[in-house]
Amino acid sequence: MLIPEEEEESRGAGGHLVRQPPDTGSVRKGCDPFAQTQRSKLQHRRARINQQINKEMRMRAGAENLFRATSNHKVKETVALELSYVNSNLQLLKEELEELNSCMDVYQNDSEAISVPMIPLGLKETKELDLMVPLRDFICEHYGEDGALFDKEIREFMELRQAMRTPSRNEAGLELLMEYYNQLYFLDNRFFPPSKNLGVFFHWYDSLTGVPSHQRALAFEKGSVLFNIGALHTQIGARQDRTTLQGVDRAIDAFQKAAGAFNYLKENFSNAPSLDMSAPSLNMLVHLMIAQVQECVFEKVTLIHAQDDFLTQLQIAQEAARVEDVYSLVHQTMTQAHVKGYVPFSWTTMVHVKSEHFEALSHYYTAIALCDCPVASDADLPEHEKVFIQFHVTMPEGPSLRVLLQDQEERRKLGKAHLKKAIMRHEEAMRIHGLCKILRKMDILQEVLSFAHKRSLSKYSDIDHEEDFFETGDAPDIHPKTHQRPEIKSPNFSQAKVTDIFHRLGPLTVFSAKNKWHPARKVHLVRGESGFGFTLRGDSPVLIAGVISGGCAAEAGLKEGDFIVSVNGKDCRWSKHAEVVQLLKSVGEDGVELSVITLQSSEVQNMVDRKSAAMSSGGGLLKNNKENSRKSLMNSKSASTLLAWKKSKRSKNSTYSLPFAAVGDNEATY
Repeated sequence: MLIPEEEEESRGAGGHLVRQPPDTGSVRKGCDPFAQTQRSKLQHRRARINQQINKEMRMRAGAENLFRATSNHKVKETVALELSYVNSNLQLLKEELEELNSCMDVYQNDSEAISVPMIPLGLKETKELDLMVPLRDFICEHYGEDGALFDKEIREFMELRQAMRTPSRNEAGLELLMEYYNQLYFLDNRFFPPSKNLGVFFHWYDSLTGVPSHQRALAFEKGSVLFNIGALHTQIGARQDRTTLQGVDRAIDAFQKAAGAFNYLKENFSNAPSLDMSAPSLNMLVHLMIAQVQECVFEKVTLIHAQDDFLTQLQIAQEAARVEDVYSLVHQTMTQAHVKGYVPFSWTTMVHVKSEHFEALSHYYTAIALCDCPVASDADLPEHEKVFIQFHVTMPEGPSLRVLLQDQEERRKLGKAHLKKAIMRHEEAMRIHGLCKILRKMDILQEVLSFAHKRSLSKYSDIDHEEDFFETGDAPDIHPKTHQRPEIKSPNFSQAKVTDIFHRLGPLTVFSAKNKWHPARKVHLVRGESGFGFTLRGDSPVLIAGVISGGCAAEAGLKEGDFIVSVNGKDCRWSKHAEVVQLLKSVGEDGVELSVITLQSSEVQNMVDRKSAAMSSGGGLLKNNKENSRKSLMNSKSASTLLAWKKSKRSKNSTYSLPFAAVGDNEATY
C-alpha cells in the first residue's frame, strides 16, 4: 500500500531537525528511507541499480586487466566472452536507469487538472561514510587532544550526513542539505590541511548513468551536495499545482533556484569526476531550468489574463513563442556532442515535443486574437497597430496593416493561416512524442497534446467556409516576447543557520588545519610588585601581546604571540578578554598556572601583520570593520570557489572574530 506523499512530507518536516544547544547535542532525521512512497521506491530502485552498475564495472575492469595481461589465446577468448556478457549487462542496467530517470510523473503534482509535465532530476546517491577513526586520529595528531573525547561531535556530524542522503521533498529537506553544506565549511577548515588529505574517499553515483566516482577532495562532496540542492529544487518545482497563481509562482521560484544552484556549481567546480557535474551537462541543466521557468511564466499569463481581448491574446501568443524559443535552445544544447549520448532520450524528446507544442500554441492564440476578438475602435486602433507591427518576425503578405486590422474577412484569412500552421505543429509534436517508448507511457502528456490538437482542429473547422476558394497562405513566425524574464537565483547559504559542531576545538582563527603550533606548555606565575609582567589583547583566544623584560612572565618563559588556552585548568580558548582578566585578578598568593600555545613561525608572522593593521586603524573603526566583515560573510550570495565558503552565521561559538578585534579598548598590562 502506498503512503501518500503528503504524509511523507509532513513526517520529514516534523522530524527533519531538532536543534539543541551545542552542549546537549542534536538529533537530525531525513525522510524515512523505508517509507513506501512512489518517490522513495524510485530512489531505492535507483540506488540498487547504482550498486549493480558499480559491481559490473569492477568485473569489467578485472576482465580487461586479465585480457591485457595474458598471452594464452584460449584464456583471451574466454575473457572476451565474459567482457561481452558484462557489457551487455551494463547496457541493460543503464537503460533501466534511464527509464527510472524518465519517470517524471512520479514527481508531478496530484491535481486533477491537465498540465504539461515538467522534467525533474533524481538525487545523486552516496555511500555511507565512517569518519570516526580518521577524525579521531587527526584530532590526536594535529590538535594534541584525545580524539575519543570528541566522539559525540563526530557521531553528530555522521548523523547529519546520513540524514542528508534522504531529504524530504520540501523546504525542510532543502534546509537539511544547506545545513550539511555549511557544516562542510567547518570540516574543511578543521580537518583538511592544504598539504595533506584525510585519507577518506567520498563516493557518489552519477545521477543519470549511475556510474560511481570517488575522490579524496572535500570539494567533490561539496559539489555533489550542491547538485542535490539543485535537483531537490527541480522536484519541488515539478510537484506544484500550476493551475493556481500561488502554485505557479512557487514553481517559478523553485526552478530559478535550481538554475542558480547548477550555475553556481558550473562556475565554482572544475575537474568533475562524473558527467552530471561536467560543465556541458550543467550548462544544459541551467538552460533546461530556465526553459521550465519560461513555461511557468506562460501559464501564469494565461491565468492572470482570462479576458479575450485582442492585445491579451497577442501577449499570450508571444509568451508561447518565447517558450518555444528557449526550448529550441535547450534541444540544441542536448544534441551537442558532449551531452548527446549522456542525456536520456526521453528528455531530449520531451524538450523537442514542448518546442513544437508551444510553437503551435503561439499560432493558435494569434488566430483567436484575429478571429474571435472584435475589430478595434478608432480610439484603440493606433495602439493595436503599434503592437501588431512588431508582432510578426516578417509582416504578413496582403493588405496594409490598417486594412488588415479593420477588415474582418482579412483577419479571418490570416487567422486561418495561423491555425493551419498550429495544426501542423501539433501533429509534429504528436509524431515526435510517438517515437519515444517512455513518453508514450505518460498519459498526461498524451492528453495535453491531444486536447490542444483537437482544439485547433475545431477552431479551424469553425472558421473554414465552404466558399473559400483562396489558397491558405503560410503564416509568418511570431516574434517571441515575455513580460517576465527568468532569473538565475544563486544559493543563499546564510539561510541555514549553523554552529560549528567541532567548536570545542577552539576558534578557527587559530585552531584550524592550516595552522601549526607547538605543544601546549604550562607556565606558573606569581604576581610581582609590578604585576605579572605581560600585556593582553583580543578575544577568543586572548593573546599575550607583549612581555616586560625582567618581569615574572619573562622569567617563566612566556613569549609575545603566545595564546592563553587555559587559566588554572579552566578552558579559555573561547573566553573574552574581560573574562581572562577577571580570572587573573582573582589569583591568590599561590600564583596562577597558564597553559599557552605558540604558533609556528609563518603563522606568528601573519598574526603580527594582522595586529599591526588592526592597531593602525583604531579601536572604534576596528569594531566596525569586524561587524562589516561578519555581515559580508553572512549575507554574501556567492563565493569565488567551493573551497572558500563565507556563509555561516556567527553565534556565541562563532569562528569569525579576529584575535586583535578590540585593540584600542581592551589592551592592558597585568
